[in-house]
Amino acid sequence: MSTKNKYLIPFVLVTSLFFLWGFAISMLDVLNKHFQETLNISIAESAWVQVVTFGAYFLMALPAGYFMKKFGYKKGILAGLLLYAGGALLVYPVTEAQSWGLFLVALFILACGLAFLETAANPYATVLGPRESSEQRLNLAQSFNGVGVITGPLVGGLFVFGATSQTVQEGFRSVQTPYIIVGLVVLMVAVLFYFTPMPEVEEETLVADKQSHTGRKLWAHKHFSFAVLAQFLNVGAQGCIWGFFINYTTDTLGISNQEASFLQAIGMVIFMAGRFLGTFLMKYVKPHKLLGYYSVSIVALLLIVTGHFGKVSVGALMVFYLFQSITFPTIFALGVKDLGSLTKNGSSYIIMGIVGGAVFPPIMGAIADSTSMATAFILPTLMFAYIAWYGFRGSQLT
Repeated sequence: MSTKNKYLIPFVLVTSLFFLWGFAISMLDVLNKHFQETLNISIAESAWVQVVTFGAYFLMALPAGYFMKKFGYKKGILAGLLLYAGGALLVYPVTEAQSWGLFLVALFILACGLAFLETAANPYATVLGPRESSEQRLNLAQSFNGVGVITGPLVGGLFVFGATSQTVQEGFRSVQTPYIIVGLVVLMVAVLFYFTPMPEVEEETLVADKQSHTGRKLWAHKHFSFAVLAQFLNVGAQGCIWGFFINYTTDTLGISNQEASFLQAIGMVIFMAGRFLGTFLMKYVKPHKLLGYYSVSIVALLLIVTGHFGKVSVGALMVFYLFQSITFPTIFALGVKDLGSLTKNGSSYIIMGIVGGAVFPPIMGAIADSTSMATAFILPTLMFAYIAWYGFRGSQLT
């Protein structure tokens, strides 16, 4: 069997995982606004859905990396799928109990599964083929993550915001159906992975110049070290912007939550299209330069958003999804490139950077509570300025 054919089916299966965690992450944006109204809590308090989800990445990324180093990618993926399904199905009893605290616990368990999946799937996608096309391959896999993130706002708009009653009981019960369905789907995917042979790739064989990396410690690789910070800021900015999109658009346009969630779904379609477009452009533009150009564009767009110019600012926020589409996979691929036998550990640390999604939304929520939602967007604007530097310069340091 050729190398290409050997990697094809595993790559397709791994790509399906990107869809699953895309749904889980984009559902947070719906939950944020939903519980602000159902439980009458502040913007900063509702950001706890991001805190427990992205906090789980920070706590579980290193254990996931060590688990995979000992047992391999396949078992790491299976562990992630089981945790994901368990957390999703736990949503039913905790919402029946109408407990905000227990609901956050269920989200935390689900997110522990996401941490395993991302720690395994991201580097696995980069090594399932030639090293020269690792960034392009990861962007292709992440394009299907874009399909997943579209479903979150759509499902939320139909099931969560579609509820006619605003009582606490109905507010909790409205989130049960989507999580029961996704929990069962994830269990089926786990069964499929269990019975499918998956190659265990030795990353050190894919390094072009092994001698240049021999004996070097992980953090001595500057492109990796700067990638951890870049991912920390990238996911933090994403958590802020995605999480408060509904707040911003309802405030700016005076539309309903359901209308705003459908508008966000359109943004996610743009996001998905951006992933495919970015994958295509990387044939002609070096990935690190494309990341730099895209991040500079994001800074310009977010400055328009902070200006609060009505429909123009909402339009800029929609276009943001196009340029933000490639940031996560490109930062990840640039960060782990040529790490050789350090790839799994390096992947863990970059995934730990996802904790930015737990750190920054409460800060942005507090800024919004004390000033305005538009003003709060200056925070992610500054964060993308660093990412632009990483693309142009930091990713090229050795």
